[in-house]
Amino acid sequence: MTNSLISFLAFIVTLGVLITVHEFGHFWVARRLGVKVLRFSIGFGRPLWQWRGRDGVEYVVAALPFGGYVKMLDEREGVVQPEDLPLAFNRKPVSSRLAIVLAGPFFNFLFAVLAYALMFMIGVPGIKPILDQPGLGSLAAAGGFQKGDLVIAIDGKPTPTLSAMMLALVDRAMAEEVIRIDVLPDCETGCDIDESTVRPIHAKTRTLDARDARPFADTAVIFDKVGLSPLRPILPAVIGQVTSGGAAERAGLRAGDHIVSVDSEPVPDWQQWRSIVESHPEQALQVRIERQGSEQMLEIIPAAKENNQGKRVGFVGAVAEVPQDLAQSLQVVVRYGPLEAMAAAVEKTWDMSLLTLRMLGRMLVGKASLENISGPLTIAQFAGQAANAGAMAFLSMLALVSLSLGVLNLLPVPVLDGGHVLYYLIEWVKGSPLPEAIQNMGQQLGIAVLLLLMGLALFNDFSRLLG
Repeated sequence: MTNSLISFLAFIVTLGVLITVHEFGHFWVARRLGVKVLRFSIGFGRPLWQWRGRDGVEYVVAALPFGGYVKMLDEREGVVQPEDLPLAFNRKPVSSRLAIVLAGPFFNFLFAVLAYALMFMIGVPGIKPILDQPGLGSLAAAGGFQKGDLVIAIDGKPTPTLSAMMLALVDRAMAEEVIRIDVLPDCETGCDIDESTVRPIHAKTRTLDARDARPFADTAVIFDKVGLSPLRPILPAVIGQVTSGGAAERAGLRAGDHIVSVDSEPVPDWQQWRSIVESHPEQALQVRIERQGSEQMLEIIPAAKENNQGKRVGFVGAVAEVPQDLAQSLQVVVRYGPLEAMAAAVEKTWDMSLLTLRMLGRMLVGKASLENISGPLTIAQFAGQAANAGAMAFLSMLALVSLSLGVLNLLPVPVLDGGHVLYYLIEWVKGSPLPEAIQNMGQQLGIAVLLLLMGLALFNDFSRLLG
């Protein structure tokens, strides 16, 4: 199965699951509060499948999967028979209407919590957050960071994995404060942490001064900006895997090939091989390899791309072979019992939701790049990559997109759930609904805002796709 087909199928599954969860929240609460539901639709446009359930609801799967809706009995949308008036949405008190509208985002958050809890109970694999030598003159160097530091907490928040450390650092950097980072030094060969000890007695505290927000304007390059990077252990120059269709595969490189020399210069390790490739974009290299005990020459022409600093570098589409003992020494599995897993899942959902809001806020004031906004093409790509990586990665991606959907739907933008919440709160305070003309104006403004965001997201998608 091709990567494009996998991405497409994973994207459809992602949208189908998360839209169903969201709309089911509206549906379930509406039914519990005595509102008559006429239609439950996943997608918009022409129906692909539709049937009427025993409950009288018309269930629809439509052609355009970018959303869904629950159509409820409402006097504003058609004639309602006198005997059905108590079942109309508009006849319900404000509290009931608020509960129905909030149920969609709430179910998205609930899905994320349950997904994270399941992951924590099964065990989340990760890489130990061990740091490499900080860049000269960087914030990390000024803060006293050393090669081999194992990050165990950021501002008191435990960081058991590299991904947890990265998220915590991004989150705290946006606060524009001095960040306190607890580390265990000299962990290049591994350090075991007793989980019963919150902060080991031989831990040290280092700091990153993030009060000047300028270095953190683009979170995609935050680690390069501050001078932090994960430990890069010395690896042999042996190919572990090649990307289909990449320069390495076209040149004839295979998994298990040992890079002996390039242009007659010996290659002692993978870092040297990577440096040579990056410094020769679109330039032919004469590579001597050892394969199954015999040597042969290959010509390889690295493709070109821009790195995080905007510099043009070469790449061939190959990753190193990691010795099994080294991989095991750098890996960690985060696993909890049922109650601890649920608590950790709630905390992670909360933290990720706040991070999403902070990111949106920084984009609004120009302190984060609008390139961080992604559209359907990027989501499809990530969904495909997660699906290829396994069930745990795909579940993690579903949880992240679900909570993002919940956060976005709560924004006070007319058309979104948050816009309806705003209208109902105003009605609750003033004792009567806003004039219909103002509501219609708000709807038009909301549609315009959404169209602009969708246009920007698609622009970013195509920009990434075209390199």
